Amino acid sequence: MTDTETAARALALLDLTDLSDQASEAGTLQLCARAVATPGPVAAICIWPRFVTVARQTLRDSTVQIATVVNFPAGGSNCALTAGDVAEALGDGADEIDLVLPWRAFLEGDSDIAREMVASAKDQCGDKLLKVILETGEYPDLGAVKSASELAIAAGADFIKTSTGKTARSASLPAVETMLGVIKASGKPVGIKPSGGIRTLEDASAYLDLADRIMGPDWARPATFRFGASGLHQVLVDIIEGKTAGERIDGAY
Repeated sequence: MTDTETAARALALLDLTDLSDQASEAGTLQLCARAVATPGPVAAICIWPRFVTVARQTLRDSTVQIATVVNFPAGGSNCALTAGDVAEALGDGADEIDLVLPWRAFLEGDSDIAREMVASAKDQCGDKLLKVILETGEYPDLGAVKSASELAIAAGADFIKTSTGKTARSASLPAVETMLGVIKASGKPVGIKPSGGIRTLEDASAYLDLADRIMGPDWARPATFRFGASGLHQVLVDIIEGKTAGERIDGAY
């Protein structure tokens, strides 16, 4: 596969993200425009809950899905608060919920609160996608990543996602390999979302190669695989449009 073909493949799997502290309504409108522009569209945008309504109005005639974040980024243990936030986001028109697992509680041995939060959110989401953010960069070892992946899938996650992008360590190939192994072993139609620190075509290609090897070459599609990134979008567009390395704008998460 050529670089252009790989870039086009990755672009169609992108959750174009703006979860910056500087995010604004004007910025959300710009994000929506980028999401649908040639050579897109991307799979989804991922934004703060307060911007879901304006995004819904803007993308109402588009195939681009609207994802928003809940229990983000801290991953607290308040199930009632999280349930209220999920309900509000769905009411505002979100298509997908990216929920941070209460990972600190999980790592301290409280699996019940983690299981309860995911199961409750999935009950609320119904046929809307629930992506559960594990925050794998903060885990002590891959055994913990495996256990958290198993818990999230058993509790109803439609996707498992590596990271919030708000910690020092985000997505990694070993974590994603572990998560894909759990997905395959589960036999369930669960997807994966590497997120955070994915800035180059080489980064994206490495994760796609991993999915192709473990799950098969036809598995990674928007229903099963997403990239969570912001700057990656421009990098991919530049490659597809044939810009030279010197002409490209470097992206950053």
